[in-house]
Amino acid sequence: MQSRLDKSPVATWWWTIDRWFLAAFLSLMGLGIVLSFAASPAVAQRIGLDSFHFATRQIIFTVPALGVMLAVSFMESRQIRRMALVMLCITLFLMVAVLYIGVEVKGARRWVSLAGLSIQPSEFLKPAFVIICAWLFAEHKRQPDIPGNLFAMLLLALVISLLVAQPDFGQTMLVLGTWGVMFFMAGLPWLWIMALGAAGIGGVFAAYTVFPHVAGRIDRFMTGEGDTFQVDMGREALINGGWFGVGPGEGTVKRVIPDSHADFVFSVAGEEFGLIMCFFIMSIFAFIVLRGLNTALKEQDDFTRYAVGGLVTVFGLQSVINMAVNLQLMPAKGMTLPFISYGGSSQIAIAISMGMVLALTRKRPERRKQMGFAPSQRAMPAE
Repeated sequence: MQSRLDKSPVATWWWTIDRWFLAAFLSLMGLGIVLSFAASPAVAQRIGLDSFHFATRQIIFTVPALGVMLAVSFMESRQIRRMALVMLCITLFLMVAVLYIGVEVKGARRWVSLAGLSIQPSEFLKPAFVIICAWLFAEHKRQPDIPGNLFAMLLLALVISLLVAQPDFGQTMLVLGTWGVMFFMAGLPWLWIMALGAAGIGGVFAAYTVFPHVAGRIDRFMTGEGDTFQVDMGREALINGGWFGVGPGEGTVKRVIPDSHADFVFSVAGEEFGLIMCFFIMSIFAFIVLRGLNTALKEQDDFTRYAVGGLVTVFGLQSVINMAVNLQLMPAKGMTLPFISYGGSSQIAIAISMGMVLALTRKRPERRKQMGFAPSQRAMPAE
């Protein structure tokens, strides 16, 4: 345990970090490893791999993800902005490159192979996009002559265009929703809110008309007709588990779910550990989002407020979408459950995002003053 008198960087970090956030993130990482052992063996055996192939890789992904999250949490706001700008430039380049040299899966190009590793650039684009938009909104509010809001809109248009070109409708809606929340926090007028809402609805109809796979998913969700095997089995797994589950390793429905280790790991948690475990997982995500928004609303620094609010929003929306698909409350989307679903790009990218949250919410002297925690003055002796 570090002493409060110790002024080393590690000791300073320990006494200034939000340990509730840290505990929540570590809990999700631990659950991801546990549920990978429960969900992945059947998938690995079905495709001829070692039973614990995906579970082992989940651990391999989690170790660097933890290191990245802790490393980023040591950064100052200025360093985070610089890192985000570099990330944004690199990921925008990769988003363009993936359209030409990306690996095509089910008609979509979302992955690019670099040095033998498959990377999904859109995952790393999200935290960089949030930080740069937060900086643009903050600069416009600080100096209205700077067209920060306009630049943020142009950046949004560029990002959405690249996502639609892949196509990746789920990530498009996630980015658009997060940007809207941040713009609202920055003082978006009600007229703009109605305009963006109308644009979002129009975008859904346009996607339904233009992209056959989007229309197919929505039609299957609305009518229940067509290939709904995976989502049906996901719901069946939750029903089979009941309140307390069938026990670790005893799940049967999970064995036939193609993506039980990835998009449908929440259903596996419900089957083997019960709805109690599902509520526990949901409570951790809710805690992170609510604590993040509460902290953001107390901030007087505009950049920190918008950045923390945006990062926990994208984190929360992604988790809600994944769990809603498992519960058949939304059309199927290829959206991972943060820190829990299998996937290297997702793990590292989310670790970067939450490392930024840890860094921006650290207790600093100027921040303590803003939140009403200025150090008390020693009483002066009476004359």
